[in-house]
Amino acid sequence: MKKSIAILVLVLSLISCTNKSTEVKEVKTAYVDTSKLLEEYNEAKDIDAKYKAKSEVMGKELETEIARFKSEASNFQKNAQANGQAWAQQKGAELQKREQELSYAQQGMLQQLQQESGAEMDSLAKNVKKFIKDYGKEKGYSYIYGTGEANTILYAEDKYDITKEIVKLLNDKYKSGSKVVGKDDAKKK
Repeated sequence: MKKSIAILVLVLSLISCTNKSTEVKEVKTAYVDTSKLLEEYNEAKDIDAKYKAKSEVMGKELETEIARFKSEASNFQKNAQANGQAWAQQKGAELQKREQELSYAQQGMLQQLQQESGAEMDSLAKNVKKFIKDYGKEKGYSYIYGTGEANTILYAEDKYDITKEIVKLLNDKYKSGSKVVGKDDAKKK
Protein backbone atom coordinates (compact mmCIF):
# COMPACT_ATOMS: atom_id res chain seq x y z
CA MET A 1 0.00 0.00 0.00
CA LYS A 2 2.80 2.36 0.90
CA LYS A 3 4.41 1.66 -2.48
CA SER A 4 1.24 2.49 -4.37
CA ILE A 5 0.80 5.77 -2.44
CA ALA A 6 4.44 6.66 -3.12
CA ILE A 7 3.99 5.91 -6.83
CA LEU A 8 0.75 7.92 -6.90
CA VAL A 9 2.49 10.90 -5.24
CA LEU A 10 5.38 10.60 -7.71
CA VAL A 11 3.02 10.48 -10.70
CA LEU A 12 1.02 13.47 -9.39
CA SER A 13 4.20 15.49 -8.81
CA LEU A 14 5.41 14.69 -12.34
CA ILE A 15 2.07 15.75 -13.78
CA SER A 16 2.08 18.98 -11.78
CA CYS A 17 5.67 19.71 -12.89
CA THR A 18 4.69 19.08 -16.50
CA ASN A 19 1.71 21.43 -16.20
CA LYS A 20 3.85 24.15 -14.65
CA SER A 21 6.47 23.90 -17.37
CA THR A 22 3.84 24.32 -20.09
CA GLU A 23 2.63 27.48 -18.39
CA VAL A 24 5.97 29.22 -19.03
CA LYS A 25 5.34 31.95 -21.54
CA GLU A 26 7.77 32.79 -24.32
CA VAL A 27 9.64 35.97 -23.54
CA LYS A 28 9.61 38.26 -26.56
CA THR A 29 12.43 40.80 -26.57
CA ALA A 30 13.86 43.43 -28.90
CA TYR A 31 16.11 46.43 -28.72
CA VAL A 32 16.29 49.96 -30.08
CA ASP A 33 19.58 51.68 -30.89
CA THR A 34 18.87 55.01 -29.19
CA SER A 35 21.78 56.79 -30.85
CA LYS A 36 20.53 55.81 -34.29
CA LEU A 37 16.98 56.70 -33.26
CA LEU A 38 18.01 60.27 -32.41
CA GLU A 39 20.02 60.57 -35.64
CA GLU A 40 17.15 59.42 -37.84
CA TYR A 41 14.04 60.70 -36.05
CA ASN A 42 12.83 63.81 -37.89
CA GLU A 43 11.48 65.61 -34.82
CA ALA A 44 14.87 65.28 -33.12
CA LYS A 45 16.55 66.55 -36.30
CA ASP A 46 14.15 69.51 -36.40
CA ILE A 47 14.85 70.41 -32.77
CA ASP A 48 18.60 70.20 -33.43
CA ALA A 49 18.31 72.39 -36.55
CA LYS A 50 16.13 74.90 -34.69
CA TYR A 51 18.75 75.43 -32.01
CA LYS A 52 21.64 75.52 -34.46
CA ALA A 53 19.88 78.30 -36.35
CA LYS A 54 19.05 80.13 -33.13
CA SER A 55 22.67 79.79 -32.03
CA GLU A 56 23.89 81.24 -35.31
CA VAL A 57 21.54 84.24 -35.06
CA MET A 58 22.51 84.92 -31.46
CA GLY A 59 26.17 84.33 -32.31
CA LYS A 60 26.09 86.86 -35.15
CA GLU A 61 24.70 89.52 -32.84
CA LEU A 62 27.46 88.78 -30.36
CA GLU A 63 30.11 88.73 -33.10
CA THR A 64 29.07 92.26 -34.10
CA GLU A 65 29.59 93.43 -30.53
CA ILE A 66 32.95 91.64 -30.33
CA ALA A 67 34.09 93.25 -33.60
CA ARG A 68 33.09 96.68 -32.27
CA PHE A 69 35.02 95.95 -29.05
CA LYS A 70 38.14 94.88 -30.99
CA SER A 71 37.97 98.06 -33.03
CA GLU A 72 37.76 100.17 -29.88
CA ALA A 73 40.65 98.23 -28.33
CA SER A 74 42.74 98.85 -31.43
CA ASN A 75 41.91 102.58 -31.36
CA PHE A 76 42.74 102.64 -27.65
CA GLN A 77 46.24 101.36 -28.30
CA LYS A 78 46.78 103.95 -31.02
CA ASN A 79 45.46 106.87 -28.96
CA ALA A 80 46.81 105.89 -25.52
CA GLN A 81 50.06 107.83 -25.80
CA ALA A 82 48.48 110.83 -27.49
CA ASN A 83 45.72 111.31 -24.89
CA GLY A 84 47.77 110.78 -21.75
CA GLN A 85 47.96 108.30 -18.90
CA ALA A 86 44.75 109.37 -17.11
CA TRP A 87 42.70 108.91 -20.28
CA ALA A 88 44.42 105.56 -20.98
CA GLN A 89 43.64 104.24 -17.48
CA GLN A 90 40.00 105.33 -17.67
CA LYS A 91 39.52 103.98 -21.20
CA GLY A 92 41.40 100.76 -20.32
CA ALA A 93 39.05 100.15 -17.37
CA GLU A 94 36.04 100.75 -19.62
CA LEU A 95 37.38 98.29 -22.18
CA GLN A 96 38.04 95.67 -19.49
CA LYS A 97 34.50 96.09 -18.22
CA ARG A 98 33.11 95.73 -21.74
CA GLU A 99 35.21 92.63 -22.38
CA GLN A 100 33.84 91.06 -19.20
CA GLU A 101 30.26 91.97 -20.18
CA LEU A 102 30.77 90.35 -23.60
CA SER A 103 32.10 87.23 -21.93
CA TYR A 104 29.07 87.10 -19.61
CA ALA A 105 26.75 87.66 -22.57
CA GLN A 106 28.35 84.77 -24.43
CA GLN A 107 28.06 82.47 -21.40
CA GLY A 108 24.46 83.53 -20.86
CA MET A 109 23.60 82.85 -24.49
CA LEU A 110 25.12 79.36 -24.35
CA GLN A 111 23.36 78.60 -21.07
CA GLN A 112 20.01 79.80 -22.44
CA LEU A 113 20.36 77.65 -25.56
CA GLN A 114 21.35 74.60 -23.50
CA GLN A 115 18.39 75.01 -21.16
CA GLU A 116 15.86 75.51 -23.95
CA SER A 117 17.12 72.68 -26.14
CA GLY A 118 17.58 70.42 -23.11
CA ALA A 119 13.97 70.94 -22.07
CA GLU A 120 12.71 70.13 -25.57
CA MET A 121 14.94 67.07 -25.88
CA ASP A 122 13.83 65.84 -22.43
CA SER A 123 10.21 66.17 -23.52
CA LEU A 124 10.98 64.37 -26.78
CA ALA A 125 12.74 61.54 -24.92
CA LYS A 126 9.80 61.18 -22.53
CA ASN A 127 7.34 60.98 -25.43
CA VAL A 128 9.50 58.49 -27.35
CA LYS A 129 9.79 56.28 -24.24
CA LYS A 130 6.01 56.34 -23.86
CA PHE A 131 5.60 55.51 -27.56
CA ILE A 132 7.98 52.55 -27.30
CA LYS A 133 6.21 51.34 -24.15
CA ASP A 134 2.83 51.39 -25.93
CA TYR A 135 4.40 49.78 -29.00
CA GLY A 136 5.85 47.00 -26.85
CA LYS A 137 2.51 46.32 -25.17
CA GLU A 138 0.70 46.29 -28.52
CA LYS A 139 3.23 43.93 -30.14
CA GLY A 140 3.46 41.64 -27.11
CA TYR A 141 7.05 42.29 -26.09
CA SER A 142 8.17 41.38 -22.61
CA TYR A 143 11.21 43.63 -22.88
CA ILE A 144 12.49 46.29 -25.25
CA TYR A 145 16.03 47.32 -24.45
CA GLY A 146 17.86 50.46 -25.41
CA THR A 147 21.36 50.39 -26.83
CA GLY A 148 23.66 53.25 -27.67
CA GLU A 149 26.31 55.31 -25.96
CA ALA A 150 24.92 55.29 -22.42
CA ASN A 151 23.13 51.93 -22.27
CA THR A 152 24.28 48.61 -20.94
CA ILE A 153 23.48 45.98 -23.55
CA LEU A 154 26.81 44.64 -24.68
CA TYR A 155 25.51 42.25 -27.31
CA ALA A 156 22.25 41.61 -29.11
CA GLU A 157 21.49 39.74 -32.29
CA ASP A 158 20.52 41.99 -35.18
CA LYS A 159 17.23 40.13 -35.65
CA TYR A 160 16.00 41.71 -32.38
CA ASP A 161 16.76 45.27 -33.56
CA ILE A 162 13.49 47.14 -34.08
CA THR A 163 15.11 50.59 -34.40
CA LYS A 164 14.16 51.07 -38.07
CA GLU A 165 10.55 50.14 -37.42
CA ILE A 166 10.31 52.53 -34.44
CA VAL A 167 11.98 55.37 -36.40
CA LYS A 168 9.61 54.85 -39.33
CA LEU A 169 6.53 54.84 -37.10
CA LEU A 170 7.72 57.92 -35.17
CA ASN A 171 8.55 59.79 -38.40
CA ASP A 172 5.18 58.88 -39.93
CA LYS A 173 3.43 60.10 -36.81
CA TYR A 174 5.54 63.31 -36.74
CA LYS A 175 4.96 63.93 -40.46
CA SER A 176 1.21 63.63 -39.95
CA GLY A 177 1.46 66.49 -37.47
CA SER A 178 0.40 64.58 -34.40
CA LYS A 179 2.51 64.82 -31.27
CA VAL A 180 4.15 61.59 -30.16
CA VAL A 181 2.26 60.65 -27.01
CA GLY A 182 1.19 57.34 -25.64
CA LYS A 183 -2.34 55.98 -25.79
CA ASP A 184 -2.84 56.72 -22.09
CA ASP A 185 -1.96 60.39 -22.66
CA ALA A 186 -4.47 60.63 -25.51
CA LYS A 187 -7.24 59.29 -23.25
CA LYS A 188 -6.55 61.96 -20.63
CA LYS A 189 -7.18 64.80 -23.09
